Amino acid sequence: MSGVTSGTGSASCRFAHYFVVCGLDTETGLEPEELAGESFEQSPLRRSFKSKVLAHYPESTDRSPFNRDAVNMLCMPHGLSFRSQADGREHHFHSFTVAQDDGTRSYGFVHTYYEAVTSAQITTAMQTLHQMHHVEHYSTSSLSSSSASSPSTSSTDSLVSSMDELDADSLAARPLSACLGCAAGSFQPARDTLYASKALCLLTPLPFLHAARHFLSQLHQAVTSHTAPPLPLESYIHNILYEVPVPPPGRSLRFHGVQGPIVCQQPGPEELPLGDYPLGEAFSLLGVENMVRLLTSVLLETQVLLYSQDYQRLMTVAEGITNLLFPFQWQHVYLPILPMPLHHLLDAPVPYLMGIQRKDCSQCSTLDLSHEANLCFVDIDNHRVDPPEDLPLFPDQPELIQELNEVLLRFGLQPHGGATTNPAPAAPPCLSSLVLEDLMEDRRNGNLGGEELAMLERLQALARRCGGMEGGKTLGRAFQEEEEELNAAKMNVQLREVFAGRFTAIFGRYEEFVIHSAPDLESWLGNRDGTSNFDKGSFLSAQPAPHLHFLSWFLETAMFSSFLDSKVLSRWADQEPLQRVFDGRLEREHLYNTFEDDPGNRRYRKCSVLHKSAQAIERRLLKADHTAIHPHLLDMRIGQGRHQQSCFPRLQADVLAQGHNTNNPIYKPRMGRGKCKYSTGRRSLHQSKLLDPSPSAVTQIQRGFVEGLLSECRLKTRRMLMERMGKESVELGQGKASITGLQENTLIHSLCDLLERTWGHGLLLKQGRSALWSHLLHCQRNITQNTAIFENHRISGSIFFVIFFFRFVQTMSEGLSEVGRARAWIHLSLEKKVLSQHLKLLLANQNLIRQLYKSHAFLLCEEEREQFLFHLLSLNTVDYLCFTRTFTSISIPYRVVITPMKKLSIAMTMSNPWVCVSGELGDSGVRQIPKNTQEIFFQCQNLGRLSTLQLGQENSGLLSKCLVDCVVVHNEITGHTYRFPCGRWLGKGVGDGSLERVLIGQLVSPRGEEESGRWTGTPPEQSSPPQRLSSVQVQEEMREAVNNLVKHFHKAEQERGNLTALLCGEEGLVRSLEQFLLHGFKSSRLFQRSVFIWDFVEKVVVSMETADQMGDLRGSTELCDSLCHYANAINASPRNIGKEGKFQLLVCLGVRDQLLPQWLPLLAESHLTARLYEESALVQDRAAVNSLSRILHTLHEFPITLETALIKGVDL
Repeated sequence: MSGVTSGTGSASCRFAHYFVVCGLDTETGLEPEELAGESFEQSPLRRSFKSKVLAHYPESTDRSPFNRDAVNMLCMPHGLSFRSQADGREHHFHSFTVAQDDGTRSYGFVHTYYEAVTSAQITTAMQTLHQMHHVEHYSTSSLSSSSASSPSTSSTDSLVSSMDELDADSLAARPLSACLGCAAGSFQPARDTLYASKALCLLTPLPFLHAARHFLSQLHQAVTSHTAPPLPLESYIHNILYEVPVPPPGRSLRFHGVQGPIVCQQPGPEELPLGDYPLGEAFSLLGVENMVRLLTSVLLETQVLLYSQDYQRLMTVAEGITNLLFPFQWQHVYLPILPMPLHHLLDAPVPYLMGIQRKDCSQCSTLDLSHEANLCFVDIDNHRVDPPEDLPLFPDQPELIQELNEVLLRFGLQPHGGATTNPAPAAPPCLSSLVLEDLMEDRRNGNLGGEELAMLERLQALARRCGGMEGGKTLGRAFQEEEEELNAAKMNVQLREVFAGRFTAIFGRYEEFVIHSAPDLESWLGNRDGTSNFDKGSFLSAQPAPHLHFLSWFLETAMFSSFLDSKVLSRWADQEPLQRVFDGRLEREHLYNTFEDDPGNRRYRKCSVLHKSAQAIERRLLKADHTAIHPHLLDMRIGQGRHQQSCFPRLQADVLAQGHNTNNPIYKPRMGRGKCKYSTGRRSLHQSKLLDPSPSAVTQIQRGFVEGLLSECRLKTRRMLMERMGKESVELGQGKASITGLQENTLIHSLCDLLERTWGHGLLLKQGRSALWSHLLHCQRNITQNTAIFENHRISGSIFFVIFFFRFVQTMSEGLSEVGRARAWIHLSLEKKVLSQHLKLLLANQNLIRQLYKSHAFLLCEEEREQFLFHLLSLNTVDYLCFTRTFTSISIPYRVVITPMKKLSIAMTMSNPWVCVSGELGDSGVRQIPKNTQEIFFQCQNLGRLSTLQLGQENSGLLSKCLVDCVVVHNEITGHTYRFPCGRWLGKGVGDGSLERVLIGQLVSPRGEEESGRWTGTPPEQSSPPQRLSSVQVQEEMREAVNNLVKHFHKAEQERGNLTALLCGEEGLVRSLEQFLLHGFKSSRLFQRSVFIWDFVEKVVVSMETADQMGDLRGSTELCDSLCHYANAINASPRNIGKEGKFQLLVCLGVRDQLLPQWLPLLAESHLTARLYEESALVQDRAAVNSLSRILHTLHEFPITLETALIKGVDL
């Protein structure tokens, strides 16, 4: 048996906060809605007028103050409308939401209908408007005809004469349809009845959509009914405001409307939050794939604009998508219904989720939007979602779509988007229908016995076969509506559970990566912006590779930051409800050990709680746990509450101003656990201010946008600097990696988005989707027409350099859109370290800026603009390769310069020299250097970051030789210069006799510093006699070289550097092993000039082959054969790479094929070793050799791929 409860008490415990009536104020008369954007050519019956809040009860509440202007705008977003008896006057329902500054929301539910106008003043005013409209269009028609027959006739004379010819009688007699633009009909008070729209609104703290809709519908039915309701309307309104409580968590509540009982429920503390909006309708409108795309756009905090003729469709999609965000919350502007007076907010340079109404027969192409680069446009009526460019896929998107399709099909819905029909309004039930509803209510509450229940089921079956009673709702229809609402609720929770399961799988171990660095709350709050709460790099390294693109973007969003802030704050304050539910689910998952040990290779698992969640909501809806106090007679004055059909009465305000005291509240608000409450949102805008259309408020809002853009620029550039500097310290061996290449790309993408939003703020004239690219187009056109617009020649020359970048991006053959071209221009300027300079030059032409932008635009705020450019200037302190690594298929011009050793003053004599440049993305192929020159220009596909360079010449005798100091390669587009040190002879009879060198490159920054670390350059030539290092130093260098290789493979793939540099660079493996084998060498006299380890290797190989022929070979024959085979293959190569190159190639092949640790003992145990090395040599120390072999064995677990430049010509 359910208990009878009351809701009197705290406003937060009550079902509804306010009851509001909006409509026509007869005292103020007709005021045109100037901001509706309508033309006066329309008939007055088709225009919008200002509506007013006619009444609201109570006057105000402490926790939710009444915002009169906002509620009025949202109740009638398009203003007050009129109809005549000849027009359609269908009543309709819509809802809205109002966000508070603390992030909480209240919900409004509106039933709009047309009511006859009884004011003679209003009908006369409407008649006057029609006459003026008739005169204007008749005059326009006369002017057109007279100008055609007599062009010299004055238009003013024609208008005056036409006004004289027309009087009121002729206007009334002339059919209005004959006038131009008056096809909508005329209005005559003696003949026509005038109707004005009126809205009945219920404001609630929670989204009780179905319950509020039923209550307002029954209230409207009572007003339009021929018979008066059992009680005055004040009784029902007083009951819903003061005596109906919010259901406690996990319980349902039944209360009574005018025509019958209404049931609402609230999920339990461990269930998903209340979501009453029909997700099934949203999926039917857009389709599953489009809904997933839309959710992805919302999760990545793009600008989302909904577009539909139906206000309720806007709310259904918006609320449905935000309900799917659990456990995250939207942190930015949220206005699913944007009234006409607030359309200036479409210019907001921040992420938003807003909806606007489609005008009759209008197309989305007619919308003038300043921000389109990062906009997700949702045309609900046409079932279309246009996401931003390069939107990543949601993790496991194909499997997710399949699971959602299965849920929809179980409830009889097709997964593809299509039109849906709104349910027809229910007819007012007659008395017998109410009796049957009472029976059904008893059935829900479990009050029917076995025989009674069987009888009711037979009645239901009979009703379905034979129909129902005339003039009322059939029993079959009643059961059908109940079943439809139940199925909709079950489908809602199952669709939400599918997405909740996805987030549980993705972030199941997020707590392991949360950083709790602050010792107390005060220190954390004081350094909130400068503190990182999450180890993003480690988290991403544990995720599957296909998910990284989406996750790297999502980890940078405000909703994820707010989620982490809430987690950190839970150490000192009450945990947020959503996070408490999510963490509870994770605890249960951990308890049952459902998470896989290797999250990087996890498989898609379908949600396992769909049936359980549907059962919980079904139990609450079929059997109400509590019953609210029934409506009852109030202490009203005599004559009040009289029923007048189709006219909503003036309610008795003193009765509805406050509730009567009762001592039986359903429950009291839960008290905290002794911890403080803190807000986790990082909102820079006051949500309540957004709903104020006054000029002062609009100015304040635009000022807030300007300050927000500047603050965002400061935080983004600071984050990029900190992360990039941390990355560079890692490359220099001075720290731990804190960012991956993917994260860096994400930060640069967010910078592009910020610049697009900044250049789009207050924009008047735009070409294409990109505001920044549009500005570049205007700038180019102005320069072409007039180059004197700049202050001096220096600026003029610089702006032409900006346009050179612009034209190069235009010629890129990658099929880029305007947005893609703008991003390419930003990437190129950032890599060349001229982004701030170029943007400053674009803003030098203030006359052009004033033509393109409104007065409140960010680019016209001088102080903020200068600070913005200063923050961007700080990015010049770090190096980026964002353009080189992003636009990989473009053609780049390169310049190669060979520099001989100057100190010897020997002219360069080379025979047909050539170069081949290699990078991350490929190589240039062999490029011949012209005779008598030391440089070459060539153009080829982007090579990426350069790594190696092959320098060679033909075998043309002893005179063709050159001592090369270095080779310099310059990227003519990005300006990057790579230096390839050599310091060796190239030619026969000198050095090691090499005719070809493989050089390792260094990226030289514009400051002249070598950026890439200590081990990247080509190692210097060995001196003779060699520099003697201690055994400890040699072993330490060897361990360091192997350790660098191990760290290389333990990094994320996007973060790894150049493997060739780690193998062959100055402190690479080849150099370290060479030092090991040179340690303790007796003398260089055996090799006459320089000491080359390759000579020693060759002698050992000859010795092994001789011993093998004599049958005296000791040790493993297979290992000896492999060493001999590799050495002979290298010697047989057609490439003349010299002795140093041959030894380098042997080491690289040995590491790749996992043979090097086994070759070292063979070299150490050779009889030649004892003759050529001192007893103290490391190669003579068996323990040192075994230790080195064990160290090299650690490289066997990694797949080592060698560059083509290293192994070309060797078939092994």
